[in-house]
Amino acid sequence: PWQLITCPSMVLSDEGQMKRKMPVYSVNVKWGKEKFQNIDLDMDEPPMVFKAQLFALSGVQPDRMKVMWKGATIKDEEWGNIKLKNGLTLLMMGSAEALPEAPKEQHKFVEDMSESELANALKLPAGLTNLGNTCYINATVQCLKAIPELEDSLKKFQGSLTVSGAIVPAHSTTAALRDLYDTMDNAGSAIPPIVLLQVLHMAFPRFAEKNEDGVYQQQDANECWTEMVRMLQQKLPAVTESTEAGASSEQGFIDQFMSGQFSVSLKNIEDDEEEVTRSTEKFLQLSCFISQEVKYLHTGLKGRLSEHIEKNSVKLSRNAQYLKISEISRLPAYLTIQFVRFFFKEKENVNAKILKDVKFPLSLDVYDLCTADLQQKLAPMRTKFKQYEDKNVAMKAEEPSEQNGQHTKKTEASAEEVEYEPYSFPEDAGSNNSGYYELSAVLTHRGRSSSSGHYVAWVRRKNDEWVMCDDDNVYPVMSEDILKLSGGGDWHCAYILLYSPRQLPVDKPTEPSTPATAETMES
Repeated sequence: PWQLITCPSMVLSDEGQMKRKMPVYSVNVKWGKEKFQNIDLDMDEPPMVFKAQLFALSGVQPDRMKVMWKGATIKDEEWGNIKLKNGLTLLMMGSAEALPEAPKEQHKFVEDMSESELANALKLPAGLTNLGNTCYINATVQCLKAIPELEDSLKKFQGSLTVSGAIVPAHSTTAALRDLYDTMDNAGSAIPPIVLLQVLHMAFPRFAEKNEDGVYQQQDANECWTEMVRMLQQKLPAVTESTEAGASSEQGFIDQFMSGQFSVSLKNIEDDEEEVTRSTEKFLQLSCFISQEVKYLHTGLKGRLSEHIEKNSVKLSRNAQYLKISEISRLPAYLTIQFVRFFFKEKENVNAKILKDVKFPLSLDVYDLCTADLQQKLAPMRTKFKQYEDKNVAMKAEEPSEQNGQHTKKTEASAEEVEYEPYSFPEDAGSNNSGYYELSAVLTHRGRSSSSGHYVAWVRRKNDEWVMCDDDNVYPVMSEDILKLSGGGDWHCAYILLYSPRQLPVDKPTEPSTPATAETMES
């Protein structure tokens, strides 16, 4: 029978016709002082493939390379009439570019970073280690750190941790918080607040109570907040401006920046002839009581300022019902508001939690909670705010739409360079002179009772950028995440709000262009 005998140098083409296959040669290539030996050269492949081999050996890019044989340059697409043989030496010309150096620091993607690396990359604040149900302390510390003036005041405190070798509650708490903030400012990872914890345990033994397993019991974060602020109130001195203005020497930093004052009237509703008594009361917090009709923070605050109480009437010689009306006569720069979410259940012996959804704003205006006298004092700065806002609206309306994006970027870029009007009255350092506030920190609780669950701090960094400080874990979040903390379920519920004074940028008038004079026109 017939057999098809094929020759190694013959192959079938696509059309079925016999086509000769070119051989593979072993050649040498001389490049300057270097010589590459025994390189396979397959003439069935275009010369560009051979040049790619030479590029791998020499680093000379093919488009910068010339390969020559007997004075003729080999083209990129075809070999032409060149005749080769094994052991032949070709000449290569061309210079190699220096290879890029490997990066000194290896780049990492965000998802590949550890928690400490992520914190450094995003410049996140340091977290605090949970030392066993101590999240209530960690959250309080992170929220109070949102007051820059408090940090400045702590840095000026010269006291040591102990006095004559002993722990003194107010003195030691202030020193421990100062040292902790200093450590946090210079740390790139979570800090265990051991010293502050020990000081608080010695100053307030209830915080050191343990459960059956020997673990510290969960405590109420608002109790911790209140006690720490009271300790600072005793030790941090007033700022200089207030002392120069003739303020009382008994007043300290907390009294200036975190303490407000009520003007209180008491009227006996059972005897119209009894004279209305008036007094003043100081406060470190406003309380938002949560009833069935309270859906918004402002409603809860306003309801708390008018209440019925029972007290002894000297005139009637018995207990009587009084209407107590409180109006704010002094606003602090930093306003603390507590949602009264816990109530004691005798049957279960626990502080049960009210999960009701109560909305709170990022920007707060408390003008209508103030006395008429204070409202009159707030009016000038509020007018300035109104003029500033109207001017911004007018400027945006005049700008071409295509330049709006550039204007926004320019505004954000120069935000740190903006000068601000004083937010306090000249004669009252640490006060609020407008009634406007911006939310700076939120302390939340997740759980069903104050003695269980988990506390977390949410702190504003700038504009809409916030951080969630969950013990040693610190995550970036946005304003919309903060507004979801209003309650209504088992998610984190706002428990304490810290508002800072809204600041008004200094309105620097633009210099008018110099009108042309007769002299300039002649020149």
